[in-house]
Amino acid sequence: MDSDVVLQTTNLSVGYGNFVVLGRVNLTIRAGELWFVLGRNGSGKTTLLQALLGLLKPQTGRLHRQVANGVGFVPQRCDINPTLPITIREFIGLGLVGTALNRTTRREYLDRALGIFDLAQLKHKNYWTLSGGQRQRALVARAMVRRPALLILDEPTNNLDLAAEGDFLQTLTDIHEREHNTCLFVTHNLGLAERYATHIGLVAQGTVIAGPKSEVLNESNLDRVYGRGQRIHLHVSPEGSSDLHAQAPQ
Repeated sequence: MDSDVVLQTTNLSVGYGNFVVLGRVNLTIRAGELWFVLGRNGSGKTTLLQALLGLLKPQTGRLHRQVANGVGFVPQRCDINPTLPITIREFIGLGLVGTALNRTTRREYLDRALGIFDLAQLKHKNYWTLSGGQRQRALVARAMVRRPALLILDEPTNNLDLAAEGDFLQTLTDIHEREHNTCLFVTHNLGLAERYATHIGLVAQGTVIAGPKSEVLNESNLDRVYGRGQRIHLHVSPEGSSDLHAQAPQ
């Protein structure tokens, strides 16, 4: 496996018991790439996520992950009891639990995460007093504080309004460009994937269609994902940018 490969699957099959949810999954995620994973509800996105996180063992095939610092995970919502008072600094520091870092290094990592996500001025505030967008940034900072080889985000914009969603994604992409970190972003939103991704994974028909955005995000593949009930169009504007939209058959 090349040194820049963060995660790789080879003919991976995953499921529950003897039931196969996804098969023939071949993914190669390299350092610095920004992946978006799309698929309909029930298509197997959650199963794929559990396998990549190491929570679900492969039935067949192989999965290799870069060992250094492992995988950081951002869930859809906070998993802390809302009645528990906790400062932003304490909340982000939870991401360092279980590491062998000394006190000085822990402080450096924590201060760096606070700075990257523009939360340093808020570090003594209660997590639950912040806006939805600020809390979501803190969730990502908690996952990134240990500098994982791969950051996986599970539909992190689901509970945000449009303005907060735009701010969050701009922050994420700015950090990606500056830090060259590797991300895998699970979402239902085709438009977000089209705008921000470098690589796409489409979960459909019991497998994953994966590769560079320019190769994967086309009408034929989108028809495989969304079926004949909706006709998916890829519209390319005169400026060269494109917008994805769905149109029901007439």
